[in-house]
Amino acid sequence: MATKASEQQSVRDLLRAVPENELFALASVDPDATLGVKNKAAARELATIGAELGDLQARLHAEGSRSVLVVLQALDTGGKDGTIKHAMSGLNPQGVRVTGFKAPTKTELSHHFLWRIRRALPGPGEIMIFNRSHYEDVVVPMVRRTLPDRAIARRYQEINEFERRLLESGTHTVKLFLHISYDEQRARLLRRLRDPARRWKFAANDIKERGHWDEYQAAYDAAITASSTEVAPWYVVPANHKWFRNWAVSHILTEVLTEMQPKFPKPQLNIGKLVKKLEPDPKGFETKRRRRSTADPAGR
Repeated sequence: MATKASEQQSVRDLLRAVPENELFALASVDPDATLGVKNKAAARELATIGAELGDLQARLHAEGSRSVLVVLQALDTGGKDGTIKHAMSGLNPQGVRVTGFKAPTKTELSHHFLWRIRRALPGPGEIMIFNRSHYEDVVVPMVRRTLPDRAIARRYQEINEFERRLLESGTHTVKLFLHISYDEQRARLLRRLRDPARRWKFAANDIKERGHWDEYQAAYDAAITASSTEVAPWYVVPANHKWFRNWAVSHILTEVLTEMQPKFPKPQLNIGKLVKKLEPDPKGFETKRRRRSTADPAGR
């Protein structure tokens, strides 16, 4: 890789959430950080990464036995949509699905909280992107105090077991938290309000939720601490700078797929025999066939 940061360590190593003394804190991550990467260098590198990501996806799709689940979490205006649009632009849409999870419906509430998640999991060879995820079902109840602590703790145990079994079945989970600052969120909300083309994304409830900023930070601290495991670690991506966010996410996905080493299948074919059948016919039968076809389009 061309950048200083990625030459020294993998981007995953640099952005992996590693709880210190068994407790992770978002406050320990600077949302303005760029790891020494420069904007112009990142832009040039994105094109190369996109091509590499596309090749790895093609191999994963052709292999047809494993899959990738990308979990995107962030506070309002954190950049989930932009990440899907820009950081993952090298992916072939035929092999990618995106699913968003908002507040559960009455039907969804009547089932186990992971029911709707299981219904949306990627199939063999697919990359599935969750725009919000099962983590909404632990973070939001913690902020709004709609579930007791013991119930939330039990859900984390179920999530960790769920993600462990996903890996055992061939689905690699990539969990990304897009980390922005309080001031950056304010600036982005104001841009939405002032831009008619973006205003539709603004909801009055956004202001109310912003009032719970500290509670959400604490809830994500707890979520990342409880569920950043060896089989499904969290990566906290500084996201105040959108160009760096895109660069980092592209690198993380490329590193994960490279480590998976997907391979094109090797079908049992007699290549020489098949090629010979497609070579020009030295006895002229192909020429005679074309003449017959031209004289009688129906082939009689």
